[in-house]
Amino acid sequence: QVQLTESGGGLVQAGGSLRLSCAASGRTFSSYAMGWFRQAPGKEREYVAGISWSGGSTYYADFVKGRFTISRDNAKNTASLQMDSLKPEDTAVYYCAASSTSRYSDSYWYNYWGQGTQVTVSS
Repeated sequence: QVQLTESGGGLVQAGGSLRLSCAASGRTFSSYAMGWFRQAPGKEREYVAGISWSGGSTYYADFVKGRFTISRDNAKNTASLQMDSLKPEDTAVYYCAASSTSRYSDSYWYNYWGQGTQVTVSS
């Protein structure tokens, strides 16, 4: 069992930065791949980024490549999403999730989810 708690969301102007954190409980965190998803009002949840259990491989949706960076610290049971050059269209609730598979981009394969943190980017 893994419990996930996101933090770090807030209101930022376009072009600014935010760093989201995901704290995980449980001693098996390092055995899970991690992903970040987001959901904007009236839209479906979409994949943002994924990272392998070791942190050695990272993957991004095309619309965040070069702007967002996913990372993890298995010693601290945390995953992070550094978001730079934010745009108003990045406004959404952001969720971290843990997967026992390597299918990063499909939410179906994630076993555990956090409650989400709101990110609002003003123009």
